Amino acid sequence: MKLLKPTWVNHNGKPIFSVDIHPDGTKFATGGQGQDSGKVVIWNMSPVLQEDDEKDENIPKMLCQMDNHLACVNCVRWSNSGMYLASGGDDKLIMVWKRATYIGPSTVFGSSGKLANVEQWRCVSILRNHSGDVMDVAWSPHDAWLASCSVDNTVVIWNAVKFPEILATLRGHSGLVKGLTWDPVGKYIASQADDRSLKVWRTLDWQLETSITKPFDECGGTTHVLRLSWSPDGHYLVSAHAMNNSGPTAQIIEREGWKTNMDFVGHRKAVTVVKFNPKIFKKKQKNGSSAKPSCPYCCCAVGSKDRSLSVWLTCLKRPLVVIHELFDKSIMDISWTLNGLGILVCSMDGSVAFLDFSQDELGDPLSEEEKSRIHQSTYGKSLAIMTEAQLSTAVIENPEMLKYQRRQQQQQLDQKSAATREMGSATSVAGVVNGESLEDIRKNLLKKQVETRTADGRRRITPLCIAQLDTGMNATSTPAALSPSVLTTPSKIEPMKAFDSRFTERSKATPGAPALTSMTPTAVERLKEQNLVKELRPRDLLESSSDSDEKVPLAKPSSLSKRKLELEVETVEKKKKGRPRKDSRLMPVSLSVQSPAALTAEKEAMCLSAPALALKLPIPGPQRAFTLQVSSDPSMYIEVENEVTVVGGVKLSRLKCNREGKEWETVLTSRILTAAGSCDVVCVACEKRMLSVFSTCGRRLLSPILLPSPISTLHCTGSYVMALTAAATLSVWDVHRQVVVVKEESLHSILAGSDMTVSQILLTQHGIPVMNLSDGKAYCFNPSLSTWNLVSDKQDSLAQCADFRSSLPSQDAMLCSGPLAIIQGRTSNSGRQAARLFSVPHVVQQETTLAYLENQVAAALTLQSSHEYRHWLLLYARYLVNEGFEYRLREICKDLLGPVHYSTGSQWESTVVGLRKRELLKELLPVIGQNLRFQRLFTECQEQLDILRDK
Repeated sequence: MKLLKPTWVNHNGKPIFSVDIHPDGTKFATGGQGQDSGKVVIWNMSPVLQEDDEKDENIPKMLCQMDNHLACVNCVRWSNSGMYLASGGDDKLIMVWKRATYIGPSTVFGSSGKLANVEQWRCVSILRNHSGDVMDVAWSPHDAWLASCSVDNTVVIWNAVKFPEILATLRGHSGLVKGLTWDPVGKYIASQADDRSLKVWRTLDWQLETSITKPFDECGGTTHVLRLSWSPDGHYLVSAHAMNNSGPTAQIIEREGWKTNMDFVGHRKAVTVVKFNPKIFKKKQKNGSSAKPSCPYCCCAVGSKDRSLSVWLTCLKRPLVVIHELFDKSIMDISWTLNGLGILVCSMDGSVAFLDFSQDELGDPLSEEEKSRIHQSTYGKSLAIMTEAQLSTAVIENPEMLKYQRRQQQQQLDQKSAATREMGSATSVAGVVNGESLEDIRKNLLKKQVETRTADGRRRITPLCIAQLDTGMNATSTPAALSPSVLTTPSKIEPMKAFDSRFTERSKATPGAPALTSMTPTAVERLKEQNLVKELRPRDLLESSSDSDEKVPLAKPSSLSKRKLELEVETVEKKKKGRPRKDSRLMPVSLSVQSPAALTAEKEAMCLSAPALALKLPIPGPQRAFTLQVSSDPSMYIEVENEVTVVGGVKLSRLKCNREGKEWETVLTSRILTAAGSCDVVCVACEKRMLSVFSTCGRRLLSPILLPSPISTLHCTGSYVMALTAAATLSVWDVHRQVVVVKEESLHSILAGSDMTVSQILLTQHGIPVMNLSDGKAYCFNPSLSTWNLVSDKQDSLAQCADFRSSLPSQDAMLCSGPLAIIQGRTSNSGRQAARLFSVPHVVQQETTLAYLENQVAAALTLQSSHEYRHWLLLYARYLVNEGFEYRLREICKDLLGPVHYSTGSQWESTVVGLRKRELLKELLPVIGQNLRFQRLFTECQEQLDILRDK
């Protein structure tokens, strides 16, 4: 290991608060205090790496200086593509910089012509929203989003494809937010604040996943920054400024259940910054030794107010290296080179240090393919984005066809020159299709957070179970200590004097964290009986797919008591009713049906002739009071207090609703068992099977509805209300139009058979109920056909074998949002990788891909999701064009075109799920125009559309 302190990297004696190395490793940026303003400087990396370059006066050291910020710069971050640099400062602004195309030196403003800028970087966007100093900025893995945090207690998510559009403002911290980090697969973003909490937010709906507070309870005082970091494999999140046994630590938070059992211990003062190496490593094989498969591990650097830096490997119990008194003041930021062997550190004293490691010290870095495979095995999808295959040229008859061919060639040239990541992120932007905004879809499919009040008046949030991942920190072997080479500075190196151990067990689960460790053994046993827990891994409970990083729990978990559903059969009734309700709220959501009919086919046949067994779902027990958050934007929550007053011998219950500070309340004559709400309606189910519905202003919309049996769970989306009763019947009403959408439909047909659980329930914005089952299948009820339709199956082999990467245009490569994507819980449009994994004959792959894409189109149609229907239809058509399936393509075009001349006997509908069919055909024409085999079909459709337009 070498340690250098390039003195020429400085801000003229002023503090440097941030440093970041460019992804290509040729330059790095620093941010901090200037003379009378904030200062951002871009430096050349080669004089840091090579001593000869440092001495060569012809090689510039400073490339560009930008003094646009009005006050101190707290953070600088390069985008993953390297095209942009984002900087945030005390002037409450985020500036996004891009290198100017023109060439020629310019002088630094105010330098009297002495300092020349070698590169020209100009500010292309100024992002204004924060009302206080901006402390940290972070680009998402695909550069689709830019996050910023501030002392105004908020985190803002910016649309990086369409600055200055804001996608979400995350509110929840009650103190200054000083650090941000993205999950490497883009499912979460984490923030840390002075309110002694670390919060993890979901990127699906920008809602809070968990809030971790216990490791920070003892923290006193503040640090200028709280730069936390996520490991490159996604397994670990490491915080700044935690405490354990009154000693400063960097808390290790496991993604699996957000457990806080380990920490990096030994710094004498508060930890200010943590930064994971971007590479995943494996142990270096010594010459002659047999290559034993070793467990991959990660490398993490920790900086502190004690002016020291420690570097840890997750396979070692003690730090790899500790450098004491590296600076005169606190460490402010850390950045690794992309190859994982170099590290730049900056300090408040205005200097930087560079550490150069060897592979012998850190290990062999995994290749991007191996890293991608780890992501694939853990999250089900690699981060690679595929581009469209090249098409051959031929003689072109139609001039319009020629136009599309030329446009396509131009697009291919543009794709080569522009960054692939940036192009890939173009459709992560929330759009509007026929008035159906993707943000509306997100908000309507929110996972609702249920709060209850305990006897002493405290609020309790129901924990939610999340997926557990295979961890990489299994290896506990301790290889011989690596001896670092002699330093060129008087800094001291010694093993860190840890407290008892860095693996310090914490006795209690973190409050607010959805840990399964809080369960009693009986609860675990009961879950095991249902085959729901495999080594306490709740992946099968709340997640609908095992082949994706977007394993999104379906919106709004049911707030039922989590006990096992029991059939009205004596043998089952002998079981105890389980733990009390208060404890049972900690268990994962599961509605299960155990049917004796499932044992063998013979017994099944016997049961068919016997009377059908009635399903019995659990009913919510009475509570003194509870609170339910309906949405965070707009802020809306419901409060229920039962038996608050007695009037004339009758006990009254009170219902309160608060929407953005405006509150209304009403009273009911019986105890309220459960409640639900949306931005349009609020509904409550009371004892004596009564259901009441109110507007969001508190006006009663309907006389109380008498349910056929006691309520089990209640959901609201828009103006739709869904009631699931104890008798396992489902009803959905549109309360604005006052019509029934689904009438007392039994769940028996989808739950009949062997042990089955409903892991999630969803009501779409079109009033379509969806049941996600523990076997990975998801069914939605089709009101027009009165049938349960299968819309997702995680065991579906078609999804594994289908490969439509060549049909993915670059701007569609990102996630297509909507109810289908949420139900399937994966980035379905990413294309399967089966061609690499198995030797699948091309014909078989064609058949499976066609069948899969047709299933997706049909599922989107059943769910009435117009945006997803359009997305999958165009993808399906593009695949038909690429593979030359003319018959099916003609059939689609014929249906979209319809009759050119009006006839009274025509059954043709001009729209499908709110989309105009002929407009869809116009979108299809450029796609058809890319394959010269379909010139005739292209010309026919174009001529027919011209005739219709002239009419």
